[in-house]
Amino acid sequence: MHCVIIHYHELALKGRNRDFFEQRLVRNIRSALKDLRIKRIESLRSRIRVILPPQIDEARVIDRLARVFGIANFSLAQAVPLDLMNPNLDELMQNIGAAVRDRSFESFRVTAKRADKRLVLTSMDVEKAVGKHLCQLTGKKVKLTEPDLTVYVELLTKEAYFSLEKVAGPGGMPVGVSGTVACLISGGIDSPVAAYRMMKRGCNAAFVHFSGRPLVSRASEEKVRELVQTLTAYQYHSRLYVVPFGEIQREIVAHAPAPYRVVLYRRLMIRIAGELAQRERCWGLVTGDSLGQVASQTPENLTVIEEAAGLPVLRPLIGMDKVEITRQAEQIDTFTTSIEPDQDCCSLFTPPHPSTKTRIDDIRKIERAFDIGALVKQGVEKTELSEFTFPA
Repeated sequence: MHCVIIHYHELALKGRNRDFFEQRLVRNIRSALKDLRIKRIESLRSRIRVILPPQIDEARVIDRLARVFGIANFSLAQAVPLDLMNPNLDELMQNIGAAVRDRSFESFRVTAKRADKRLVLTSMDVEKAVGKHLCQLTGKKVKLTEPDLTVYVELLTKEAYFSLEKVAGPGGMPVGVSGTVACLISGGIDSPVAAYRMMKRGCNAAFVHFSGRPLVSRASEEKVRELVQTLTAYQYHSRLYVVPFGEIQREIVAHAPAPYRVVLYRRLMIRIAGELAQRERCWGLVTGDSLGQVASQTPENLTVIEEAAGLPVLRPLIGMDKVEITRQAEQIDTFTTSIEPDQDCCSLFTPPHPSTKTRIDDIRKIERAFDIGALVKQGVEKTELSEFTFPA
């Protein structure tokens, strides 16, 4: 039997709730692989087994599983029958020998794990037997530290599984176990990474983008749609709300002192995003703020902006610098899209010298000149909704 053996780490610590987390992980694996003719996905003693049909594209399976949050690592494996009380390793050793015969290596090691402790052979017994067989078969030497090849053997109740490499998963928690959050996504480098990091902690992400339309083109919207489609590979279904924000910005420019405009923009965005978040039953708002990176992200301005929120504001990048954020954007394939030029509402009408130490009393005084409720209603009513799925 050809299969994938999947391991998780953090889920194993969940005690009585472990079944819930594992079932969600199995469900997400099904979603990730649903177009690849895979029928059997099942739990096995702290592992998950995916039975692969003949002639499947293994590279696509690896690519999909490498994006499933909750997976610590996995391996393409072959199964060999195993008698728990009277184990015969001959078939296992013959299959391993056939698998390594065409491999180029000078040193190797065997790493075995015994999931069922009723097995009369210990892990070390299996390692010694398989290692001796491979030495005799190939003439290669055993090297326990940094070998050219590692043979992984897992011993379960009725089968033994072996593989020649492990693939790292993204770790984290399965998407869906931590509720839904509304992620403000600008089209820049930071906000897609912030959304990714919340997904990794088990959150479903609903996206909210503020467009400068009708004062600018739809370029930023197209960019954001591409970013959301990329991120949908991690949660399988996404909803994107696009808010035309240009007219609201123009209203602020006409009646507010220039230094306070950016903070006023952000407070209105937070209010509008909060209204949309209620539609998605979100428990929090997510931003790509990094402390001190731009004028709106000083401690004083972050405090004033958050005061307008009716939900918790989550900032998963708050302690990261631009180099760290950029590195992660490259890892998750959003960086190339994020750096494409566009006109976004964040740069529209930005004053040359924005306030960096805004006081809440000053902002409240300025906001009295506006019908804030009407502006929020305007933004919500003109919002456009798009949906994305993976596989597309």
